[in-house]
Amino acid sequence: MGQENKTQTWVSEFILLGLSSDPETQIFLFVLVLTMYLVTLVGNILILLLIRLDSRFHNPMYFFLSVLSFVDLCYANSFAPQMLALQLSGQKSIPFYSCVFQLYISLALGGSEFFLLGAMAYDRYVAVCHPLHYTVIMHGGLCLGLAAGCLAAGFMNSLMETIITFQLPLCHNVINHFACETLAVLRLACVDISFNKVMVAISGFLVIMLPCFLVLFSYGRIVTAILQIRSAQGRSKAFGTCASHLTVVCMCFGATIFTYLGPRSGSSVEMEKIVALFYALVAPMLNPLIYSLRNKEVIAAFQKVLEKFRDKE
Repeated sequence: MGQENKTQTWVSEFILLGLSSDPETQIFLFVLVLTMYLVTLVGNILILLLIRLDSRFHNPMYFFLSVLSFVDLCYANSFAPQMLALQLSGQKSIPFYSCVFQLYISLALGGSEFFLLGAMAYDRYVAVCHPLHYTVIMHGGLCLGLAAGCLAAGFMNSLMETIITFQLPLCHNVINHFACETLAVLRLACVDISFNKVMVAISGFLVIMLPCFLVLFSYGRIVTAILQIRSAQGRSKAFGTCASHLTVVCMCFGATIFTYLGPRSGSSVEMEKIVALFYALVAPMLNPLIYSLRNKEVIAAFQKVLEKFRDKE
């Protein structure tokens, strides 16, 4: 446990306060988190299987979607099992190095997802604005390179932020959050954290705003190209290829910009926990639903798989 000292505190474990201390609320939250976690697992695994098994989905758009689903699976697994275990056992402690690892992995996967959304926006830009050259531009090597670059950028940024966060001397070991999260850990510091706040702002700009600018640029060009299409059917089809991605972009970027770049206030801590829960579980749960329910090809492929299972029975 922590030994409180103004200059240095040795911490072997942290105490997570979670979302609520009320027993009845904890039961409700356990059921809610478990439900969202199971839906996340099933939805994203189904997306991965459909893309892998159906040759119609062997193209750049679905390649990036499969990487996004994989990242969502890993991201949910970095939070949900621990949250469920804490709610079920009532034991709210987490070892120091487990907390470090959780923060590192969650930051890495979260950052990677934003870069992936930027890469997916570029893919949609090429598909809509340069349809005749789409397969030439978005070749397999470029897609693999973009995906690898997104993951590398996310993990490198996370490594830097994790190191400077856990180098701080801590006044205590009680984290007012349901997981080890950057802002929550920084509040434990008993020294000036101005430098860390600057680094979080720089990290937020690089990981959030740069992909956001790429998305805005891509969709600005996409909208311009769509408006030049004469037929209403053609405009609807072109917009339909981007609608799912745009919905996910608005959901993910909006929640995270609010959490990390929004104004601080006395009640922001509780709001941060709600937004973090949304991004940790709700977004990974909704992503496969958004991409499947708005995509006739995915629905048709899913129905085909169900028919095969029925025939086997």
